[in-house]
Amino acid sequence: MIKTDKNGLKREASCGEELLAMRDSLEILGGKWKLQILRYLTNRAHQTNQFKKIQREIEGISAKVLSKELKDLEDNLLVTRTVQDTRPITVAYAITAYGRTVLPVTNTLVEWGLNHRKKIIENR
Repeated sequence: MIKTDKNGLKREASCGEELLAMRDSLEILGGKWKLQILRYLTNRAHQTNQFKKIQREIEGISAKVLSKELKDLEDNLLVTRTVQDTRPITVAYAITAYGRTVLPVTNTLVEWGLNHRKKIIENR
């Protein structure tokens, strides 16, 4: 992979740098739920995505885990949290412009997953 150094010169990234970058990415995006949450928010970008709605529609995620994952994504600038002035108070979540930079990764994973399912079915 080509990398630009602090002097603006292009050079090949070392294997160690690539592995460190991958570790950083997996630390931020890894686990069972974060990419699913980002994909969910992407697919519903023009909707109001309140906590309970997200929990209901992402099958199997608990409120505790969803809360933690949304907080992690917010801390990493991938998701925004907006408190709405309603009674009772509600909170809406949305993917950020920076969060949308993850879309090529999720698109590739979705494509690979669909192809993998097809391959497994064909070979049974």
